[in-house]
Amino acid sequence: MENRTKEYISKVKVLLDQIVQEETPNILLGATMLADALEGDGRIFIWGSTHSSTALQDIYMRAGGLMVINTIFIPGLEDLHLQPFGITSKIERLSGIAEIALDYAPIRPGDVLIVVSVSGRNSVPIEMAKIAHERGIKVIAVTGLRYSTSVSSRHSSGKNMFFYADVVLDNKAEPGDAILTSEKIPTKFCPISGITSVAILQCLIAETVEELLARNITPPIFMAQNLDEGDKYNQTLLKKYQEKIFYLKPD
Repeated sequence: MENRTKEYISKVKVLLDQIVQEETPNILLGATMLADALEGDGRIFIWGSTHSSTALQDIYMRAGGLMVINTIFIPGLEDLHLQPFGITSKIERLSGIAEIALDYAPIRPGDVLIVVSVSGRNSVPIEMAKIAHERGIKVIAVTGLRYSTSVSSRHSSGKNMFFYADVVLDNKAEPGDAILTSEKIPTKFCPISGITSVAILQCLIAETVEELLARNITPPIFMAQNLDEGDKYNQTLLKKYQEKIFYLKPD
């Protein structure tokens, strides 16, 4: 019997090393965008559908994470419990949904939008990046470039999501995402993008913190609420940055 644990972890390590070697320049560009937004008048948003939404949740309202990360939610696209099977994938292919979401979100020109989609081929993530870019919003795309360039667009533009991004962060996902194989089954198994997308996003936050510190700005980082001093510390920073945060309860 093969040691699948060792094989999977080994492949994860290879891809994470590739991210360090190949994606660091673009991560630094993205971090500069986020730091500029935080220092100036810009705000920061993130969106991802279906399983890509699990990556965005790792940097949203998270202990140790930036307080100023806001999400855009689209009903039916982040609800992985939604039944029956396949409905979220069909919704993601519909044109017009992203425009409605952007119309109703408190996002404006000069803000930054991080869009996460592994294949980047479906209409909603493509239009999310495209329309945001057209509206003067800076777009950072987290996607699998090998995956995305191996499949055709499902959008009328004929282009995939990364085409409309100011900065592209490649999560190194292979076509189909999964990385393990067996002669006994016709499809690969155990996807990788959940790990690599989260890693890239956390690297983006880490470099943003470093950039803010270089500018003598105290990064608004959540302290864990389960630490005794966490609530008091967080409330001070939440109040300071309240104009850049849209998930707070109204006074």
